[in-house]
Amino acid sequence: MTNSACVMKTCKWIKGLAVLGWLACLPGLASAETVRIFAAASLQGPLDQVAVQSDEDVVISYGGSGTIARQISLGAPADAAIIANTNWSDWLVARGVIPSPPRALMSNRLVVVAAQGSAPWTHADANTLRAHLSGGRLAMGQHMSVPAGIYAQAWLDSIGAWDDLRQQLAETENVRAALALVARGEAPLGIVYASDAQASTDVDVVWQVPADAHPPIRYIGLALTPAGETFLDLVAAQTDAFVAAGFVALP
Repeated sequence: MTNSACVMKTCKWIKGLAVLGWLACLPGLASAETVRIFAAASLQGPLDQVAVQSDEDVVISYGGSGTIARQISLGAPADAAIIANTNWSDWLVARGVIPSPPRALMSNRLVVVAAQGSAPWTHADANTLRAHLSGGRLAMGQHMSVPAGIYAQAWLDSIGAWDDLRQQLAETENVRAALALVARGEAPLGIVYASDAQASTDVDVVWQVPADAHPPIRYIGLALTPAGETFLDLVAAQTDAFVAAGFVALP
């Protein structure tokens, strides 16, 4: 998977190989178990911070939720996954590869971003988008697989802009890649999560998409092992860390 991020605990050096070997034989003093987590790219940052608090060594691989779901269905070694769409979690459950019930962990908001210093819009419709694109491309996640892209398509449909702008899309494999296109000036506009926009100093939010203009955004935790279940417990207990990063707590 792309954008792998490893969060590893450090330990103090123990002098003397003989002492180290003796301690390793004692119950409870063996090296920490490695817990492998697959997570939606939009979680990068706050999820890393939460993982540091784990008693185990946590290795997080970030990517698009659709890619994650397909990899898990093919038997990729993961203890847990956090994906940003209930359709993908339902797809995995239907295939019988998730031993524990999925759990909703948090939500997010969809926003339109432009280059830093851009003025906020007073309204958004197909004409507004077309005018601000000025012939450029609208960056967003792939509308068939990336949750942020799925939500973006629903919003564009609701304002009658999807058919008009389909040929001007720059679709990416995850939402952070869409953000990067705008941050680098390669696309004049992007549709991303509010948490992504908050994580970048190179873009400004010009429009907040109404929550009722797309399906509810839900980050779903899927445990495949007991270690993964424990990690999801830790994530669920750290709601404040995600809210501080721009996510939305569930009621």
